This record gives sequence, structure tokens and C-alpha cells, in this order.
Amino acid sequence: MLLKKSLNFFLNNSVVFHQIKFRKIHVGIRNLSLTSDIEERKVNVKGVDINYVKTGAGKQTIFLLTSTLGSIWTDFKPQIEGLNKEKFTIIAWDPPGYGKSRPPDRDCSGDHFARDADYAYELMKTLGFSKYYLVGWSGGGITSLITASKYPQCIEKLVLESTGFYVTADELAVYQSMRDINNWSEKMKGPLIAIYGEEYVTKVWASWLDSMVDAYKNKNGDLCSKHVFKVKCPTLIIQGRKDVIVYPKHAVVMSEIIRNSRLKIFEDGGHNVHLKYPDEFNKLITDFFLEN
Repeated sequence: MLLKKSLNFFLNNSVVFHQIKFRKIHVGIRNLSLTSDIEERKVNVKGVDINYVKTGAGKQTIFLLTSTLGSIWTDFKPQIEGLNKEKFTIIAWDPPGYGKSRPPDRDCSGDHFARDADYAYELMKTLGFSKYYLVGWSGGGITSLITASKYPQCIEKLVLESTGFYVTADELAVYQSMRDINNWSEKMKGPLIAIYGEEYVTKVWASWLDSMVDAYKNKNGDLCSKHVFKVKCPTLIIQGRKDVIVYPKHAVVMSEIIRNSRLKIFEDGGHNVHLKYPDEFNKLITDFFLEN
């Protein structure tokens, strides 16, 4: 019963975390492309043409890191549009294999989050940013944790939303119940298929799930725990109480491990707090970043 309830929640709230209705996304993209202060382009990083967006002219830089099967516009449109562009310069990316950063196809084998962390660091270095804030959502939060651990000289502050650093049996069961995308509603899978095509979504989703199974079976569920202990920068951890994809206990434990951290729980929030409550989320991270 619990698994069925979790699956229904996942279908209605989590896969859709990669969408704001497809038509609205493309209207937004078309309109934004006409706005002179928003640049979307590609730059070669370690042999991969990485797609990124840059907007704003502030002295402080925010780097937004997307999640599994996500993309710049499906994951962070309210932040790209809504954050203060006078105070911040905002960067968002499509990681290798996601969004418009293709080819190559997405590779979820091995330590793919660590690979993303290296690409993220090299992207910002290529763009000329040596100090910046990270905002990571879900899988992008794992990438952010690793980046903050490996490149502490660059990361001034860190925001983690709906981020887990290990996978439990219950979480794995929810993920596995979603393996066959034919069980997804058209409303849920349509936007992803429109971006990637059905074959690609099926392949990458299965590959990602396999990586979670491997972590659970062969690494005691560990995804990036050693990096959590190495984070030293001020950290804001944001979590939805009703998130059934990444359980809230992850956020609680991380807030106890990371010394210079604070925890904000959205009582009615699920996995996608920044999309469900964009104004409150944007204010929360803005206040955090502007603190001395």
C-alpha cells in the first residue's frame, strides 16, 4: 500500500519535476531568447560541447545544477527568470548527455556524479568564474556536494535541495517501480519524450536506475557520503516534508554532519520545492547568499 502510494505520488509530482507544461516551456524559451540579457550558447569543456545559460550582471555568481533527465529550462526556469539580475550573475547548465549537451549520450555508469562535478568545475573555469555559489537539486545536489568537496577554493556557499547522499531499500523500491516508462502517463512522459525521444528516455532512465541498484548492492547504498564530511562552506539545506523520492531524513542527517549549515523544511513540499514555491524559494536563497 505504501509503495503504491509512493508510486502515485512519484507519477504526479516527481517525474513532472522535469516539466513546467511543455507548451509554456517553449513559449518561455522563445520569449527569453528575445531578451538581450539572457545568453544561451555552447562551450567546449573537456571535449564536450556544454550548453549553458548566462544572465544577470551582479558581482555574485550563482550556478544552478539540474537533476536526472533534467535540463536548464525544465528545471530552473523560475530561478533564471526570477532571481535578482542586478545582484547576481546566474549560470545554469545542461550536464553532459542531458538537455542540449548532446552528443555524447548520457553515461550513468561508475561515479557519474563525480564526473559531472569535474565538468561543472571546468565549465565555470572556462567561463572565467573562480568564486561562485552552487544550487543543486536532487541529482544536481549530489554533484554540488562533490564539487564543494573537491574544489572548496571556488565554492563560497552551497544550497542543496531534495538531495540524498545514499539510497535506501524503500527509495530503491520506488525507483524500480518506475522502471518501465510505458507505465507513466502521457502527461508525465510527454515533455521528456519531446526533448529526448522515447528511446533515449527509456535508455537513460534504465541506466540511472541501474546505477542506484549498483550503489545499493555493492556500495552499501553510498552515493557521496565521504564528500558530505568534507564540505566546509556555509550550506543551506532545503527539503520538502512530503518528498517520497529523497526522504527528509537525508536533509536532517546532512544538517548534522555539515557544521556550517542550516535546514529549511517545507511542510507541504515534495521533491520540487523550487518549482512549487518559486517565489519563497528564490527569496530564501537570495537572503542566504546576501548574508555577510
